[in-house]
Amino acid sequence: MTLDTLAAPALPPPSTAELGDHVRALREQVGRAFIGQAEVFDQVLLALLATGHVLIEGVPGLGKTLLVRALAASVGCTFGRVQFTPDLMPADVTGHAIYDPKTERFQIRRGPVFANLLLADEINRAPAKTQAALLESMQEGQVTIEGRRFALPAPFMVVATQNPIEQEGTYPLPEAQLDRFLIKVVIGYPGLEDERRMVARVIDGKVAADLDVSQVQPVLSQAQLLAVQRAVASIRMDAAVTDYAVRIARTTREWPGVIGGAGPRGGLALARLARAQAAVDGRDFVTPDDVRAVALPALRHRLLLAPEALLERQRPDDVLKALLHKVPAPRQ
Repeated sequence: MTLDTLAAPALPPPSTAELGDHVRALREQVGRAFIGQAEVFDQVLLALLATGHVLIEGVPGLGKTLLVRALAASVGCTFGRVQFTPDLMPADVTGHAIYDPKTERFQIRRGPVFANLLLADEINRAPAKTQAALLESMQEGQVTIEGRRFALPAPFMVVATQNPIEQEGTYPLPEAQLDRFLIKVVIGYPGLEDERRMVARVIDGKVAADLDVSQVQPVLSQAQLLAVQRAVASIRMDAAVTDYAVRIARTTREWPGVIGGAGPRGGLALARLARAQAAVDGRDFVTPDDVRAVALPALRHRLLLAPEALLERQRPDDVLKALLHKVPAPRQ
């Protein structure tokens, strides 16, 4: 088996001050297309900086596709989109081999997964076999087509969406795949002022009624983004803060009303996202506050609540908020 690679040239990592400048520039550019929902964008940005994948849960029409397209444009990355349906086949995602009668050879036709930022829309509408095809790309950064392995372009991030209301005709994501997502973002309806701004833009003719990212300018190249990701991965996290993240993840396994807590990937997710949070805040070291700030998006999809907790209308976020009050943080 051969491995074909796609990689951008390496650049030296930026300084802490330069990281802050990059984050501010990204916020400004994405904000030209994606109005409001600042917390949603910030969480997706943390995942991008921490080289992780994102699961977004929200009803249709809240701008999820626009957010990913705007983010891809702002970092000079390619954008791919797959609409998951019950009849979607794995080859529709990864690609397939077709016979060329002129050359009498099989040619590889790459699928939409060969993009820097891939939007997997309504991922829970596809059967498990197709979801598993995406799993390989998320876990290993490569796909296998007709016995040949192809590396995906770097950087690579999957943003998957699912509708929390419509359950008919869906295939819930297995726990193994949920655990592959670094964060789960819950997106709600925009605030009143933000919704007024959206409507005003369309009425004034400034944007079309659908997607418009023409105003978004790239502020980073792919190589610069990779350098930023390396800088984030090298941010200092001392032993006491690391222990705090691990204790939070372990406590979820023993919490009343939780029958399935976060595994080891939960603690790793906390550490990776906390480093990204420190970078966004302009620091080269991680604090306990960084860990607390990312705990909900990092762990909410890793908890399985007991039936009695669900009957009491508890949510994973409620459990995590109570848990964070109980787990003692190291003194700063």
